[in-house]
Amino acid sequence: MRVNGVLATALCSSAALLGQVRALDVLDDTSDTTVPEPSTTSEIEKPTFTPSKIKADFFEQFTDDWTSRWSPSHAKKEDSKATEEWAYVGEWAVEEPTVFRGIEGDKGLVVKNPAAHHAISAKFPKKIDNKGKDLVIQYEVKLQNGLECGGAYMKLLQDNKKLHAEEFSNASPYIIMFGPDKCGATNKVHFIFRHKNPKTGEYEEKHLKSAPSAKITKTTNLYTLIVKQNNDFEILINGESSKTGNLLEDFTPSVNPEKEIDDPKDSKPDNWVDEARIPDPEATKPEDWDENAPFEVVDEEATKPDDWLEDEPTMIPDPEAEKPEDWDDEEDGDWIPPMVANPKCEEVSGCGKWESPMKKNPDYKGKWTPEYIDNPAYKGVWKPRKIANPDFFEDKTPAKFEPMGAIGFEIWTMQNDILFDNIYIGHSVEDAEKLKAETYDIKAPIEKAEEDAAKPKPKETPELASDLKFMDDPVTYIRQKVDLFWTLVQKDPLEAVKTLPEVAGGIGAVAVTIIALIIGVVGMSAAPPPQVKKAAEKAKQTAMDTKDQVVDAATTGAEKAQAELNKRTTRSSGPAE
Repeated sequence: MRVNGVLATALCSSAALLGQVRALDVLDDTSDTTVPEPSTTSEIEKPTFTPSKIKADFFEQFTDDWTSRWSPSHAKKEDSKATEEWAYVGEWAVEEPTVFRGIEGDKGLVVKNPAAHHAISAKFPKKIDNKGKDLVIQYEVKLQNGLECGGAYMKLLQDNKKLHAEEFSNASPYIIMFGPDKCGATNKVHFIFRHKNPKTGEYEEKHLKSAPSAKITKTTNLYTLIVKQNNDFEILINGESSKTGNLLEDFTPSVNPEKEIDDPKDSKPDNWVDEARIPDPEATKPEDWDENAPFEVVDEEATKPDDWLEDEPTMIPDPEAEKPEDWDDEEDGDWIPPMVANPKCEEVSGCGKWESPMKKNPDYKGKWTPEYIDNPAYKGVWKPRKIANPDFFEDKTPAKFEPMGAIGFEIWTMQNDILFDNIYIGHSVEDAEKLKAETYDIKAPIEKAEEDAAKPKPKETPELASDLKFMDDPVTYIRQKVDLFWTLVQKDPLEAVKTLPEVAGGIGAVAVTIIALIIGVVGMSAAPPPQVKKAAEKAKQTAMDTKDQVVDAATTGAEKAQAELNKRTTRSSGPAE
């Protein structure tokens, strides 16, 4: 019982330091005055939207009369693989951005519904034909809710008499598809064009190889496609080149088919030899080659170790096992203790019957096989003969696209609030750059500043014990307190006790408790002498006095600790004075 009492005293005393430190922490918390942090909302002055005077074959800034040009589709989405019919139920609106607004009054076309099919289109004032001209396509995309899975690309639709806005769907023939698309690991900026076969009149999609990645941010991104008359193209993102190439070289399937193809009627002759190497027909197995020799043989030179215990079994009944109290010999049979490894065998080379170990057979050679030699009859890899491709054609100017009569957005997306704005379709790179300067270059830095202001400030790691709260990190809190106490002790022990009485009291209480624990253990079997009782009473009184000192010194101790901590923080990394 005396030992239990001493242990209880030790636990209480060890907790004294934690309790005292926590008490001062609570006092510091209640004494602080909460000061509201300034708002992170950006106060950047923003310009007001003014329509651009740039001219183009098609130019859209979604002004108030936008409904006279754009028509949502009410068609059904065609999908031969789907078991149900999909309708374009997604809604559209023209509104200002709700996230990181860059220009006041600047509106765009917005996808309003998540997880829905959307389709909308606008007819060009007149068909766009870029024969003899460069083609420039440029527009802004703002992913206000990000983009996990969905498209934000546009389609330039083929000009024909069947071009009805209300019937626009995924089956509507297009000439160019351009813009970002992302779903899972797939992230690319599409550039697809439909090319007409001059011999058959059929159209085939040509997909850009190694398409650049889209920018998945909530700020505005500007996508530009330039196709030159010489078939060169360039994709720019936010004014920076991200992909260059040529329509004849960087698309799959290629624009022009091969001049020659394999003859489908040709077949490999029966006597054609495909084997480049064969077993040497003149090779013979050596007379001393023993295919039956084993891989391993008994090591005849091995000897039994001197400490081998041949009479000791490797497993013995567990000497510590006891028959369960509920074991019934009549019903359960004779109880047999479980077997355990013989502890005597762990201290020697081994136990039980000794046998010579196996070793690799130096005469082992395995099954004999002849060496391989070059086949003198080898004719090479057979290939069918080439014939002229009956479907061959050569289009040297695929950049002369078919006439385009409308623009459309036909997308499915899991995220809503995708915004499109400042659509330019024309032939002037200079005008596209001028539009960029009037719109994107103005809003981009403002949006970036608002995005930075909206980011949560990183939590600063407290470096001072007065900044760190006990509940944040108890171990670090106590360590910093003890480090400061030790620094003050080296300069002025009395001042250290006055400044951090909770640390001094805790250390003293723990020390007295340890002494009392040792005395208690030693005197377990005998009554404690009078001097031991007197020491225990003194330790108890010391702990009580320490507790009173903590309350008296708490108000001034915190201020002195703060001053010393500040002093230590401004020092160099050299040793404490």
